[in-house]
Amino acid sequence: MTAAPTESLVESALIVAVPEVEPLIGPFRMKHDPAAAEGVPAHVTVLYPFVTPSKISPAILRTLTELFAALPRFRASFTEVRRFPDVLYLAPEPAASFRRLTERVFARFPETPPYEGRFTHIVPHLTVAHAEEPAQLEEIAAELQRASSGRFPILADVREIAMIEKWDGRWRGRAAFPLGTET
Repeated sequence: MTAAPTESLVESALIVAVPEVEPLIGPFRMKHDPAAAEGVPAHVTVLYPFVTPSKISPAILRTLTELFAALPRFRASFTEVRRFPDVLYLAPEPAASFRRLTERVFARFPETPPYEGRFTHIVPHLTVAHAEEPAQLEEIAAELQRASSGRFPILADVREIAMIEKWDGRWRGRAAFPLGTET
């Protein structure tokens, strides 16, 4: 019999899944992004970490449903590869639309700051690869440059926010929250 996961091993996140980028970056993510191997789809994070799954109540789900229904759907474009010191990512446009999602959720749930408050600015991004060594990140970037030739822009319709949760080392979907009408 398997023991129930402890509170320290469970977490949740709100994301915008972007399946449209998988044909290009899926192989890179499986090789260079541990979250992909844990079941996290290609995505732009709205809020991580969110509320511990065991504490997500029907009231929280209703609040999220209402919050996201009041925000418009939008079209995103992925046309550029950028870097953080140890991360290669696709930059979504319009970044402001993704930032607005995060700001609205954080305003309603101030006890859940984005990335535990480690960063002062919200930079929407879709992670492709992690590498601790700059030379390794450079190699991955060069490989992605070759693979992406002629494949940008990648367009995605952002219609819903997904809540995912991690139990026993694997991320799974818990709920989906449709956005409101088109802008």
